[in-house]
Amino acid sequence: MNASTARTNYICITVAIGGLLFGYDTAVISGAISLIKSQFSLTTSMEGWLVSCGLLGCIIGVLITGFLSDRAGRKKTILLAGCLFLYSGLGCAFSTSFNLLIISRVAGGIGVGMASVVAPMYIAEFAPADKRGKMIAWYQLAITIGILLAYFSNAMLLFFAQSNFENPAVQWFFKSETWRPMFLMMSVPALIFVLMLIPVPESPRWLVSVNKKEKARQILNTVRPQLLAMKELGDMENAAQKAAGRKRSVLDPSLRLPLIIGIVLAVLQQFSGINAIIYYGPGIFESAGINSSNALVFQVIIGAVNLLFTLVAIRWADQYGRKRLLKAGLAGIIISLTGCGILFYTGHAQGVLLLILMLLFIACFAFSLGPVTWIIINEIFPTEVRVKAVSICVLALWIAVWLVGQFFPWLLEKSGAAFTFWMFAGFSIINFIFCWKVVKETTGKTLEEMEQVFLPVH
Repeated sequence: MNASTARTNYICITVAIGGLLFGYDTAVISGAISLIKSQFSLTTSMEGWLVSCGLLGCIIGVLITGFLSDRAGRKKTILLAGCLFLYSGLGCAFSTSFNLLIISRVAGGIGVGMASVVAPMYIAEFAPADKRGKMIAWYQLAITIGILLAYFSNAMLLFFAQSNFENPAVQWFFKSETWRPMFLMMSVPALIFVLMLIPVPESPRWLVSVNKKEKARQILNTVRPQLLAMKELGDMENAAQKAAGRKRSVLDPSLRLPLIIGIVLAVLQQFSGINAIIYYGPGIFESAGINSSNALVFQVIIGAVNLLFTLVAIRWADQYGRKRLLKAGLAGIIISLTGCGILFYTGHAQGVLLLILMLLFIACFAFSLGPVTWIIINEIFPTEVRVKAVSICVLALWIAVWLVGQFFPWLLEKSGAAFTFWMFAGFSIINFIFCWKVVKETTGKTLEEMEQVFLPVH
């Protein structure tokens, strides 16, 4: 590995760590929610609000990211997201009331929303075309690592809480209110993330778009061979000149197809039920007659499988193509969700078979819908509207996440687990047909070449 490749890898991995904080924030609530519910005597609606308030913060973050990243740059926007993660971890850990806890969760959600737009976008703009799929998939890998870290730290803290502590402050923080250190743990990777971002350069494509071509050239020369850097810079300048001449908006008819693809993939990714399982996994297992300690162990296993099969996506995303991974993964998702529904409907949702089907679902999601959705969303739009278009797609994704988080407990209570799993399977069937008939292959093309795929000249 030469120096330029190593630097490119370091930069993209550093930015991808924003996904780790995304994943940790998403999953930490699964272990903390029952403890918070007991301490604050939460109703079912308040429990839903505790989960979904962070997601509403995500929506706010997405809405402001387009403005911030276009004016201040990609790097500063990612830095701000990191600072919000840090505040959220500390704020949740030391909240003195339920309302302050909600405020801190919202702040963390804003950081997640910002990072979910700008981090994979930065990677897409920075990565070479032949490695772009793999490098954007690193963001999804980081999400899975964050989820697994949250599960593991929650389990360890609950185990640690069984000890006896002589110090009253330690007794209160680690035993009486164990949910506090669960949130505090997030502040550690958040601080590391902020510090690692400091030497990361700005996106060359953004620099060219604001007429800072010399700075973009200097950065490209450090991460690409000289001839490739010159070609990329030339492509960026040509694209910027075309963009300046046509001034397209995100609602331009020529952008209709990629926008439809991005929004539909984003929404149906969440309507597969992935976050319902992440948020409420222990509760699902307990409803199947599995005790709480084993349910938490199963949740850690789910996190490990999620991580392992995301590595498969990193290996295959640029080799086998986006569409092939999507269709293969969705086929497995449909089978696993249908099977889970049958188990709950027949009263056989006990132990190993349920776990196997859950793991099949997670594995199929991890190598397809999880990373590939992020890859496609961040590579199908032209530079001049990329941040706005990606923001719209990610906004749709987070609205879908909020809907699932808000209504899943109610749906599970009123309609039962069987109907809920079958409903998610139905949405996945729709997604399979959509990917088969509408989604276009984008593997191996530069961001500038992508226009020839989605925006043919008439």
